[in-house]
Amino acid sequence: MDSFSITMVLQVLVALGLLNVWLVRARSATSYRGGESRSLKGEFSAYGLPEATFYIVGGLKISAAILLLAGVWYPQVVRPAASVVALLMVGALAMHMKVKDPLMRSVPALLMLLMSGAIILL
Repeated sequence: MDSFSITMVLQVLVALGLLNVWLVRARSATSYRGGESRSLKGEFSAYGLPEATFYIVGGLKISAAILLLAGVWYPQVVRPAASVVALLMVGALAMHMKVKDPLMRSVPALLMLLMSGAIILL
């Protein structure tokens, strides 16, 4: 590990945020769920996406989170992982717009996009 940096802090925040959403709170209702859904899987249904999309996106996000954490020791994986997260967050924002969610429901995706963008640029 080289040294403590803002990039590392952002990596850990994004990674733990993704792992929290996908592994800890996936079945929990939150005020940020898309449409009228009560679970993460329900959001994908509310967006009109096929069930397979839930598993593909989940696999990508969990993998990217693990790579962001590994990036503390292996910095070469950070930008690709952050790029995947950024791209997925653009998709998340588009889905919130598709179902005409209130702006507040898009805040977590927007924050993840901004943090991922900062990781890529720093």
